[in-house]
Amino acid sequence: MSMQNTAQTRQDATRTVAVLLFPNFSNLCLANAVEPLRAANTLARRPLYRWQYIGLTQDTLTSSSGLPVTPEETLARHPGGDYLLLLPSYDYQAQATPDTLRALRAARRRFGTLAGLDMGSWLLAAAGLLDGRHATLHWDELDRFAETFPEVGAHSERTVNDGDILSCGGGTTAFELMLDLVGQHHGPMLRLEVAALFMHGEHPAQSDLPPRLSDDQLVNAAVAIMRRNIEAPLPVAAVARRLNVTLRALERRFRDVLGGGPGATYRALRLNAAHRLVEQTTLSVNEIATRCGYEDASALTRAFRLSFGTTPRTLRKTS
Repeated sequence: MSMQNTAQTRQDATRTVAVLLFPNFSNLCLANAVEPLRAANTLARRPLYRWQYIGLTQDTLTSSSGLPVTPEETLARHPGGDYLLLLPSYDYQAQATPDTLRALRAARRRFGTLAGLDMGSWLLAAAGLLDGRHATLHWDELDRFAETFPEVGAHSERTVNDGDILSCGGGTTAFELMLDLVGQHHGPMLRLEVAALFMHGEHPAQSDLPPRLSDDQLVNAAVAIMRRNIEAPLPVAAVARRLNVTLRALERRFRDVLGGGPGATYRALRLNAAHRLVEQTTLSVNEIATRCGYEDASALTRAFRLSFGTTPRTLRKTS
């Protein structure tokens, strides 16, 4: 099998994720970790990710806000997979028992990548799994973490990617970490689509934009403008003017971040919107065409077939 075919097979494979919960875990952090995966599956219309909730035992665990979750399996009996996400939030020091740390060291051999969410890096470090590695955790405990584990490179970043060791500070940073994984696995367009479902990176008004935008911020802001103008698409030059940049600068930023120009991105956004309307509504193809900025059903059908390999009517019959 060629290297290209191997890479394509890996991209098409379903990645497995085990979420290891502890008593008083953060429900916010949990939702931010799994909802991007669910959204990626929905948008891709195939199971890119499969996840399980596991525990040290199968006793029901209750989040800090009172949500009960019963683990599907224990860490010791879990066969392993692509990712193990650790989610302790409160009482993390009491949870660093010899049995827990032993179980984590054994799990290291069964999972491709370990990710410490919220206070997860503390348990990984206590198990000796972060020696010589880089990590972050909830910023309230970062100084104590650095003092307790001097052999770990502690960073005050929102997320840290150290190859097969990932970490984040909890809460919304878990969402950002998972977005980055979706982009790494399946490309920047799917990352943008997932972020848009949760209004992540959206700017409510041009006046709220900072005077100097990073490449990512500028692209996100441009995409937000495009999303608000699906039915009546703007010229790309008009998008650039709204962001106070030249058309050439906008095109360069899009190529750097997404690997393609803003025009292609705009078309993809409109066609993805049309795809969702075909699958999820009973609107006529002509109405969908109007809502997605196409002159008529024929124009939409031509673009739809070119992008998805089928027509709107055929897709609706087979959905």
